Amino acid sequence: MSYNKPELRSVNVTRYVTTLREGGSMPAIAEADDLFLYVLKFRGAGQGKKALIAELIGGEIARALGLKMPEIVFANLDSAFGRTEPDEEIQDLLKASVGLNLAVHYLSGSITFDPTVTKVDSLLASKILWLDCLLMNVDRTCRNTNMLLWYKELWLIDHGASLYFHHSWQNWEEKALSPFFNSKDHVLLPQASELEAVNKELPKLLPEALVRDIVNLVPEEWLLEDAPFTTVAEHREAYYKFITTRIANSETFVKAAQDARAALI
Repeated sequence: MSYNKPELRSVNVTRYVTTLREGGSMPAIAEADDLFLYVLKFRGAGQGKKALIAELIGGEIARALGLKMPEIVFANLDSAFGRTEPDEEIQDLLKASVGLNLAVHYLSGSITFDPTVTKVDSLLASKILWLDCLLMNVDRTCRNTNMLLWYKELWLIDHGASLYFHHSWQNWEEKALSPFFNSKDHVLLPQASELEAVNKELPKLLPEALVRDIVNLVPEEWLLEDAPFTTVAEHREAYYKFITTRIANSETFVKAAQDARAALI
């Protein structure tokens, strides 16, 4: 299967605009040297580089599935930013994040998706739920939808809580084969009536070579920290095997989501 090999641009942060205190990791709106605004995710935040890895892999898989996902870029942060910031907490975060971070294009004028106001069609809802079951994304609930409406289209944001197994790597091979029981809390579960149909189509959009290319986007300097691997290659291979195993066994998480939906409605 042919596909466009994923690539990420690199930008340099030139101006710190404001902190987004809604997020637990305190992301910020920042301007880069390409004159665009980005939501900047910091390597020095609470979940550190693991959250950046999940954001990168999750966001690029979402894009490969044809879902709306803002552009992701690598963002270089200079040490000068931490020197003039008056807020000590933010100053410490900036100092801890000097170097390579991740940023997502800022959708100016977008509004947070509210499931009580906007209804999502069943096919799109099913695709998003399938994605989050694949990634084991625990953070797309009614309390925190992590979706935006921009020009009347639904955009996905913030996949940093995906792949949560990598915070310990304990029994990760078994988790690759497990259902995703958190689907019962997914904000789009009531509308996701076409899981069986999307499960026949979406795996075709994620050939093994594409999954490997996405995993290979992760910078080496983000890998091996708090991980049970001795080489970067082994660490990448574990991500690759986890994702491809879940894709190959997607009927397991689809069945769990269908059961959760049946219990709900």
